[in-house]
Amino acid sequence: MLSYDVIEHGQPLQARIRETPQPQGAEVLVRVTRSGVCHSDLHIWEGFFDLGGGKRFYVKDRGCVPPFTVGHEPFGIVERLGPQASGVAVGDRRIVYPWIGCGACAVCAEGNDHLCLNTRFLGVIRPGAYATHVLVPDAKYLVDAGGIDEAWAATLACSGLTVHSAIGKLPPLAPRHWVVVLGCGGLGMAAIGMLRARGIDQVVACDVDAAKLERARRQGATAVLDTRGDDAPARLKALTGDAIAGALDFVGMPATAQLGIGALCKGGHYVLCGLFGGELTLPLPPIAQRGISVRGSYVGSLRELHEVVALARSGRLAPSPIELRPAAEVNRSMQELRDGHVMGRIVLDFEGVQG
Repeated sequence: MLSYDVIEHGQPLQARIRETPQPQGAEVLVRVTRSGVCHSDLHIWEGFFDLGGGKRFYVKDRGCVPPFTVGHEPFGIVERLGPQASGVAVGDRRIVYPWIGCGACAVCAEGNDHLCLNTRFLGVIRPGAYATHVLVPDAKYLVDAGGIDEAWAATLACSGLTVHSAIGKLPPLAPRHWVVVLGCGGLGMAAIGMLRARGIDQVVACDVDAAKLERARRQGATAVLDTRGDDAPARLKALTGDAIAGALDFVGMPATAQLGIGALCKGGHYVLCGLFGGELTLPLPPIAQRGISVRGSYVGSLRELHEVVALARSGRLAPSPIELRPAAEVNRSMQELRDGHVMGRIVLDFEGVQG
């Protein structure tokens, strides 16, 4: 098999030829045809997450030690089954749910693999999808997305799932309420489409890139706001009539967190998904006095992925902007993503790649 691996953190990924794994027990070997490129891959490639105040969390402390294959948005074809595998057949085309837990704890038993403390996440703990093949522990993690464009389908198990789960954490919304989307990259674009698909009409998209704001408007945002300048909080409140009940932060840096939390009306919810990094200091009394909620949201459950696929099949969900590129362009794609030059999502094309 062929994979594009992190050999040294921060250096270009290298193509490697190695033995294709053979599925054992209930495992399923999937021939990858599409693999999404996610901003989280950058952190693993760089080797750390920024915790603010000069502190870092190093991925090696979780067992992610080079050489390592990143990538957690695979779509592919079932190529081989372990002797105990059931529920799929060779030749089936499936999304791979990558947020796999240990399978033995109470959290996993409740269907929340993504919150397990002993994870087996593909592309994070186990070899991922920047490769011609990926080994999946069980067929239950393979989701049929027939009728959906396969490049878009590959992104549903990460960007689609992340925004669906985050939106589900918002409070009940009245007609006067607004939801603000902070960051108009791949997640932000997906969120705008999903908010509109779920009947939320008043959506304001925020970014510092004029081209992304224009694309967000075409994606369905009711209003857009360039957040450069110290008066951004006042302009945001004026634009929405001080009625922002939900703030979805897909950047996750101090500036976006301060803007999102500060813009909430009483009883509003700020939901953090982005992992850009940094730290935040908040005065405590206003959190109680305003009755606001500040919470995190990390990807989502397998049940929620099935909900996302059903929504995509319904025709109500507008696809995010997607560019399909040859797999060999993985390093260019990572660099452009790091530089902020990607509109929507890049998906690598592994169909026909020898390995």
